[in-house]
Amino acid sequence: MELSKNFIPAEAENKWTSLWKSKKYFNSKPDNRPPFTVVIPPPNVTGVLHMGHTLNETVQDILVRRARMTGYNACWVPGSDHASIATEAKVVQMLKEKGINKAKLSREEFLEYAFEWKEKYGGIIYNQIERLGCSVDWERVSFTMDDHYYKAVIKTFIDLYNKGLIYRGARMINWDPAAKTALSDEEVEHKDVQGTLYHVKYVLKEDATKYIIVATSRPETIMGDVAICVHPDDKRYAHLKGKEVIVPLVNRAVPIIFDDYIDMSFGTGALKVTPAHDINDYNLGIKHNLQVIDTLNPDGTLSEAAQVFVGLDRFVARKKVVEQLKQDKLLAKEESYATRLGYSQRSGAVVEPRISTQWFMKMQDLAEPALKAVVDGDIKIHPGDKFLATYKHWLENVKDWCISRQLWWGQQIPAWYTPDGTLAVAATREEAFEQIKTKNANISMEELSQDEDVLDTWFSSWLWPMEVFNGIENPENEDFKYYYPTSVLVTGQDIIFFWVARMVMAGMEYEKTIPFKDVYFTGMVRDKQGRKMSKSLGNSPDLLNLIDTYGADAVRFGIMISSPAGNDLLFDEASLEQGRNFNNKVWNALKLLKMWEEKLEKDKASTETTFAIQWFENRLEQVKKEVEQLHKQFRLSEGLKTIYSLIWDDFCSWYLEWIKPPFGENIDATIYERTIFFFEELLQLLHPYMPFITEEIYHQLKEQQDDLCIKQFSEIKNADEHILAQGDLLKNVITNIRDVRNKNNLKPKENIQLYIQTENEDAFTQVQSILQKQINAESIDFTNENINDTVIVTIEKDRFFVVLNQQIDAEALKSDLLKDLDYQKRFLQSVLKKLDNERFVQNAKPEIVAIERKKQSDAEARIKTIEESLANL
Repeated sequence: MELSKNFIPAEAENKWTSLWKSKKYFNSKPDNRPPFTVVIPPPNVTGVLHMGHTLNETVQDILVRRARMTGYNACWVPGSDHASIATEAKVVQMLKEKGINKAKLSREEFLEYAFEWKEKYGGIIYNQIERLGCSVDWERVSFTMDDHYYKAVIKTFIDLYNKGLIYRGARMINWDPAAKTALSDEEVEHKDVQGTLYHVKYVLKEDATKYIIVATSRPETIMGDVAICVHPDDKRYAHLKGKEVIVPLVNRAVPIIFDDYIDMSFGTGALKVTPAHDINDYNLGIKHNLQVIDTLNPDGTLSEAAQVFVGLDRFVARKKVVEQLKQDKLLAKEESYATRLGYSQRSGAVVEPRISTQWFMKMQDLAEPALKAVVDGDIKIHPGDKFLATYKHWLENVKDWCISRQLWWGQQIPAWYTPDGTLAVAATREEAFEQIKTKNANISMEELSQDEDVLDTWFSSWLWPMEVFNGIENPENEDFKYYYPTSVLVTGQDIIFFWVARMVMAGMEYEKTIPFKDVYFTGMVRDKQGRKMSKSLGNSPDLLNLIDTYGADAVRFGIMISSPAGNDLLFDEASLEQGRNFNNKVWNALKLLKMWEEKLEKDKASTETTFAIQWFENRLEQVKKEVEQLHKQFRLSEGLKTIYSLIWDDFCSWYLEWIKPPFGENIDATIYERTIFFFEELLQLLHPYMPFITEEIYHQLKEQQDDLCIKQFSEIKNADEHILAQGDLLKNVITNIRDVRNKNNLKPKENIQLYIQTENEDAFTQVQSILQKQINAESIDFTNENINDTVIVTIEKDRFFVVLNQQIDAEALKSDLLKDLDYQKRFLQSVLKKLDNERFVQNAKPEIVAIERKKQSDAEARIKTIEESLANL
């Protein structure tokens, strides 16, 4: 079959996706192999994969494919999260567009619409995951609202409640006025903003001509003021003890109280106390037995308790209040100041502190074993130096978790109430009734009402590594015993608190063991201007469009080549173009081999091809070992760069050139077969990163008895350092002499004579014929003398005298040598500066110090030979 000019990604992607699925290569069942288990961080069912997901999924697939090819029973579980806040908002919007008001629906009717939404849009993510080439087990798809999963969440809630770790109470919480639900502390993003301080006059009740000035950033809450607080040591206000002031706009008399909580230096040193709308004010209110007046409705509009501007949005009301204060001559001044505001991660709305009765989970006891697991090294974080401290800080300062949400989409809290408020926590109404009738024999089952709230989405996803294998509902099942704990978790750094730490807590609580052995944190994907990718900025590309344009392999290549572990990466489509070019480079290598295949001949091997094979064989083993180490260290981007260089430079640019037969001649069959073997090994190394093109070329090379995606890696052999050194020297000499030809405008086909002055002629014995062919030399001779009228090339301690059939420009040569000398001296100084640093020498690994000392000796030798060359000009 004739090969296309370039690789056509879409054809290969469709072909191999279908074949892999039909052969069930990625479906896993327990057997006698060691398991390698990965659970996908479940993306929200509402959305599409953004570039952060693309990076995350690609990293997981690389790890899973390589494990599968290394003898592990790889199991990668896909799934999605019901995302209560985000999904409910989407469904409500969809209903609104249809003219349906959620408030007029029953809970059951709303959930029907929500599940319809999930079925319609949930498949989009799975299609994207498949298009990207992810080798997930599609028979294990999980969803956090699946029946068994729902039951597991309820079972966990009841268990923790019975253990005294879950409780219900009225507390100050974070409130999202857009989603109209409570949020946990971790769901609030704080941003630095420029705010305004309004200095407001509070007139004394006893004397309308006197007043106290209070600075506030939230004048719309003035109507909820119940006191003015000053410091007991503040002499400015000592005379006001026992006095009252009038709250502007509502004319309510409130006391002036004294508390050392106040910062006398901030603002005017006087604080308006609004217990319903600030956690610190709330605590002051409890301490001083103050009234609580909530002036905001759940949607962020002013409530009846505000008395004025009722029904207006809080920010509209702020402007109205300021206008009224000015009219009443109660606004002393306005000033800008820097502040931090909390925003809801889900809706983007400014969060309001709000007193609310919610369900909470005690975290301290759960946090201790989760912290110990990481500190003791049972769970390894990559890169640990960057994220271990963050993990520790949160767990050491953890607060109780608000787990209830005022929504319908999610697991409904299994709490049941009688009309008089008696509470029972149970999975069903019947079980709750059995509990309650022992306390109240007159109650009927029909009188019980279930708590309207649902559980925080993260309360379900913290069970993910266990419950995807039914580990909570049925902990003795075969899958759970075999696959749990999982091997590695790949996730974003932004959910280290929401998800990672909590999964460790759940694992330690229910299995007394860790849920995963390694955690790999990917960086944040940003655009090339350094901005976080987001829909609002319009800087996040569509994944499927990228795959259609460049191919899945090129997308995977592009995002991995610029993705150092844990660090943010600047996404640029130029890296995808590089991936596409790489595809075509490898494809062209295939076409060259297929062309040689037509003209094979036995016993055509020569000296240069023999060395070329020896060198590449060892180079391949060297890289296989390097890549294995890089994978163990989760340095996957460096692994790809290493493989890329091996294929593009060593195989395509050097090896194939060295074995290429003269124009019109045949290639030795043994050399050809060995080259096919090398190519297969390269494809196998590259496959986890770029699965489609590697599988396609693997089968194009020859008729295969297996498929690349399940082909097992061979045992790595030790590389011959002597042969590798000869290869490096040969490449260096060829490159430098080609550079000399270019600088002297000598055409590639024009012959040269080369004399080598070296202490080690043996270093060139095996490679002499390759060198002669590659630089088009009439002859290569060894000499101990300087050759006049030549260009001198110095490489390490060897000199190469290039004799050209033309006049040498001595001044130009001298200029080049002086430039090189200057560079080498500056380079040597930078190395010496590092070696003179005692901290570097003491703290760096011995092999790193050895590399720097080698740089020093090489630079010194180079400087010496350049100076000798200049003396001979």
